[in-house]
Amino acid sequence: MAPNPMKMNTKQSANSSTSNIAASATTSSQEILVRETLRISANLASTPLLQTPSSLTMICCEEIDGRRWKYVAETDASGHFKKNSFRPLSLQSPQAPLDEVLAFVRSYVVPEGFPDSVTPSYVPYMTWRALKHFFGGAMGVFTTQTLLSSVGVSRNRATPGAVAINWILKDGAGRVGKMLFARQGKKFDYDLKQLRFAGDLLMELGAGVELATSAVPHLFLPLACAANVVKNVAAVTSTSTRTPIYKAFAKGENIGDVTAKGECVGNIADLLGTGLSILISKRNPSLFTTFSLLSCGYIVSSYREVKSVVLHTLNCARFSVAVESFLKTGRVPTLQEGNANENIFSFPWRDKPVVLGSRVKEAFQDPSAYIAIEPLFDREKYIVTYNPLKHKVYAVLKDQAKSDDILKAAFHAHVLFSLLNSNKSKTSSLKESGDLNSNVTHTTADIEACMADTCKIVTNSYGLFKNKAKEQGWTMSESLLNPGRARLSPPDNR
Repeated sequence: MAPNPMKMNTKQSANSSTSNIAASATTSSQEILVRETLRISANLASTPLLQTPSSLTMICCEEIDGRRWKYVAETDASGHFKKNSFRPLSLQSPQAPLDEVLAFVRSYVVPEGFPDSVTPSYVPYMTWRALKHFFGGAMGVFTTQTLLSSVGVSRNRATPGAVAINWILKDGAGRVGKMLFARQGKKFDYDLKQLRFAGDLLMELGAGVELATSAVPHLFLPLACAANVVKNVAAVTSTSTRTPIYKAFAKGENIGDVTAKGECVGNIADLLGTGLSILISKRNPSLFTTFSLLSCGYIVSSYREVKSVVLHTLNCARFSVAVESFLKTGRVPTLQEGNANENIFSFPWRDKPVVLGSRVKEAFQDPSAYIAIEPLFDREKYIVTYNPLKHKVYAVLKDQAKSDDILKAAFHAHVLFSLLNSNKSKTSSLKESGDLNSNVTHTTADIEACMADTCKIVTNSYGLFKNKAKEQGWTMSESLLNPGRARLSPPDNR
């Protein structure tokens, strides 16, 4: 009997439906599998890369200008910290290259703390000032070329244009040096004596390099560029420190008058010196001898100039003098004594034995030292310690530290430094006397004992030191002590 077409169609339809359902189920399973795979990958990608593994112990957290780090240390099976395992881990993703470039440029062209550190009129003033210098620099190329042509440079093989370009390159190199050194920023406020004297030394160095061009004229351009860089750096230092120095002399609202008269005296002396040099040059004296004598007079005069300035503020150098005098004699030096005893040769770029506002990784070599000392400063807004490997005292500031806390941290750090120096002097005396058992080193236990002693000294004497400093007329401000920007922050469990 012939098969029924209806039944066959029904059967084929059923088989087709079954196949479609199976295919649909397979496709749905694949989609779910792909979706879950993507979800897991996204979760892994969004998870911070710096999760603390179980073998790492978080010690503390630190913040600098809004960027946070956590310090961790690796432990062994017995629970002790492994050597050289103490390190910081960033809690932020790496900064974009464009942001790094903008931050770098910002550090050169705007003051620290901008825009909060300046008045609203600063931006339009600097905008128009930049435009003025732009047009002035453009005009300078043509005026220099014209002047060189007028004095007969065109008679030589070099054209006035080529000579003018060399001259402009020399001046341009000086301007670049001036711009780079301007990044020193706030150092001109609190270490102005040291920078002023350093600038005068650089000025003489630049003059010496300029004179060297007569011996090697074929190296005129590189030597002239180097000399101009050095002299422009010196010019930035002189200009930036001039106003604070004049301000120290003004008793009322007469800073403009004091500045004008001071510049007038300088110009008169400059003209007299120029006239004297013209008279001397007519006798054809030895260039080396003349330059040496004039340089000695310049440097001695510069040193006596900055030493004669009496400032009322306590920067790092004068603060150190005041604390040392207080610890030895119980009295704070007068303004004249403090300024007279200030070390002018302690330039800002040199390493200092006391570091205020340092990072944790600089102050502590291992987490055990931090854990041992940290309880001593539970009630303070700072932690002071001594790093025996670097032979420096560090004051680590907490994020709640205010102006008085920073001053107290600086006082505490100087007390610790003085106490350690005193112990070292006693040890040296015992060694010289023949006591071979006096080979004492600054171990962790020694540092902890010194820390306990300094905490008692600071508690009893810091208020007295502040009152006596105020009686002598000193102005204490944490900004003049140049604290670092790193701050200990509350623990972050991320």
